Formats: sequence, structure tokens, C-alpha cells
Amino acid sequence: MPAVTVENPLTLPRLPQPLDAVREREVLTVTTAPSGFEGEGFPVRKALATIKPQYLDPFIMMDQMGEVDYAPGEPKGTPWHPHRGFETVTYMIDGVMDHADSHGGGGTISDGDTQWMTAGGGILHKEAPPEWLVQKGGLFHGIQLWVNLPGKEKMVEPKYQDIGRSNVVLLSSHDGGALVRLIAGEVGEFTGPGNTRTPITLLHASLSPGSRLTLPWRKDFNALAYVLSGRGAAGADRQPIESGQLAVFDGFGTLPGLGTEGESLTLWASGTQESRSPNLEVIVLGGRPIGEPVAHYGPFVMNTQEELVKAFEDYQAGRLGTIPAGHA
Repeated sequence: MPAVTVENPLTLPRLPQPLDAVREREVLTVTTAPSGFEGEGFPVRKALATIKPQYLDPFIMMDQMGEVDYAPGEPKGTPWHPHRGFETVTYMIDGVMDHADSHGGGGTISDGDTQWMTAGGGILHKEAPPEWLVQKGGLFHGIQLWVNLPGKEKMVEPKYQDIGRSNVVLLSSHDGGALVRLIAGEVGEFTGPGNTRTPITLLHASLSPGSRLTLPWRKDFNALAYVLSGRGAAGADRQPIESGQLAVFDGFGTLPGLGTEGESLTLWASGTQESRSPNLEVIVLGGRPIGEPVAHYGPFVMNTQEELVKAFEDYQAGRLGTIPAGHA
């Protein structure tokens, strides 16, 4: 699992040592992600599929794509399709993915790169492995996250962000036992490169066996931790978690009598890990809930059924964009 790494995390900026006055959130529930297929048939684990929407807001879905080692001719992607009303975030851990869209955005990501697409008022796009990878085969592993937009921003101009691995903010836990890749949002005094319209934090942490990671966390954010691989525990109550499982942390907002200086999330890595993954690998995410009705069907995320119908009508009428020349 290459993503972005460093030989010695102690050379990086360090997160603060946990303080007694900071409330450690507990875990409400741990769920196991069901498996399925997306696009042209690539395997996914649907990390958020079994969680009640009130605990997910502002997130809609997150898929772990792979981890799969394709034989020649097997790599698959998604064909051209529309979106409206939210943002898609694709973080590539292993392998290569090409993006193209009807608004002129596009690029190639691999090994720690992220593509952030604001669909806004409407866009067509596709994500697929390059032709050379289809012919050669190879390892493929990443995540795709859907971030909702508030009603007042659902029809904004589409936008594409290419967040290269060299721009990701690398941090160490206070004792050097964990490496944090901050892609977007804030962790304490540190801010990731992703430009978020909806306030969120997104990071990928690698915990060495037996280590502990405590992350400062905003009181007004929810908090989720999804295990890509490995095993460990989460929360002040040390709930066991392992590969393919999601930990949902308890509520957000100021809670009387439970700390006055802030809140934190804690993860522990078990002392022994599986041989194919020497560390506990976790995606941690959270955001400020939007608190609006969600009407979600297929590739559209709106506030009302009427807006969904309008999105389908606009797509069928060709008002969500056209496939660029040379990509049809």
C-alpha cells in the first residue's frame, strides 16, 4: 500500500500530545461494509451503506475500490455518466485512474493522488484505467467519496481539483508511531490542500503495530473511521475494528461536563497485524452536517423529488454537458 509514505515519520510535523481536558469521543457502532460492484464491474466495499443518514451528513456514500490485482485485460472503470448536486472525491492508493469530464477537467492519478470534482449544477464524467494498464493488468486500490452540497450551492459551476501526492500534508503522531496524510480540512493547526465547499476533514492514517493515534477534532463535526486493512480499536471505549469495518463516533456539538478545550478521536493498532498489511490503514473523515432533506437517486443528490425529476429531464435534454471531442 504505497500511497505517500516517509522512511522516518519523526522528521514530520507532529500532532499534539493528548490532553486530559479534551474529551475523547466514544464509538456508537461498528459495522461491516457489504461488497458489490460498480461501473463496468470493478469490485467495491460500500463503507457507509448500512449507516443511518443522520450519522453520515454531509456524506452520501464511500466505496473502497479493490484491493484487487487484475490480470491483463481485466481492469475496469466507469463509462460516461452524469452528476448533479454534490462532489466526488477519488483517492488512489495503488494503481492508476484517468478522469475526463464535460467541463474540461481531467487528469491521471496514482499512488496517493486525489481527484476532487464538484458536479454542482451538472456534469458528465468518466473514470477508467488507462489503456496500457488494461493491457498489462496490475494492482488497483482506492476510495471514492460523495460529499453533499447545501441547497444554495447545488447548482454552482462545476469544478475540478487535481490534488497531487506532493501537496498532501504529511504529519506524525506525537510519538512517531503513526503517519497521517491530510487530504482536506483541518486537524488541529494543520490544513490539507483540498478546497472544500462543505466543511469536512479527510485523511488517511497508517498506524504501526501497537501504536496509538489521537486526532484533534472539531466539536461541530461528525466522525467516521473506515479500516482499509489491518486490525485495532477505536474510541475512548476501545471498540475492536478490522479490515472492511466502519466505526461511527458519538455525537458532535458541545456536551456539558465532557471537556472544555475541544474533542479528539483515538485509534489503536493491534500489536500484531496480518502479513499482507503490516500496519493498520484507516480513512478518517468528518464534516459539519448540512441538516437539509436529501433526495438521492442514482447519480443525482438533491433536496426534493421535484429537483431529482428536473435533473433527469435536464440530463436527457443534454443540458448537463456534452462528451468532449475525442472521448466519445
